[in-house]
Amino acid sequence: MKQFYIDFLGAQTELETDMICFLRYDDEHHRVAIVGLPNLRSRDRSTAGLEHIAFTYNTVEDLFKSYHQRKALGMKPIWCVNHGPTLSIYWADPDGNQIETQVDVFDSPEEASTLMRTSDFAQNPFGVDFVVEEFEKRMAAGEPLKDLLKRPSIGPRGPETIPLLNF
Repeated sequence: MKQFYIDFLGAQTELETDMICFLRYDDEHHRVAIVGLPNLRSRDRSTAGLEHIAFTYNTVEDLFKSYHQRKALGMKPIWCVNHGPTLSIYWADPDGNQIETQVDVFDSPEEASTLMRTSDFAQNPFGVDFVVEEFEKRMAAGEPLKDLLKRPSIGPRGPETIPLLNF
């Protein structure tokens, strides 16, 4: 687990003992604490718990750069989706905890709220899947980023179609 987060976040170990490890990736003393307690069982995906944590990038280019860096380390995303308010790439750590890396699509929260109040969003609050490499090809071909970020309408989408529930 420790190595996953070192690789995923570009973190360094601040302190490590037999029981606990503190990781940091910026000026904060730690951002992640990993604790190994005796007699823990493996996580059952059908139980309640943490759904995901999210990290926001400043630009689509930064998001995609991190995607390629992680893929080069052998990590595979579990879902790439245009939610509408965000363009998101989801990952899973070795315990199955989900990590969302995202970029905001709109310049203001009000614009995102406007989208979220539409009937299209109500029919499909999950989003539309995308392939990073195809998105990058369209960007390189000169398609305006604003057009690429606009979430297409695909009609109703239920939770049974969400890769996060089936990885």
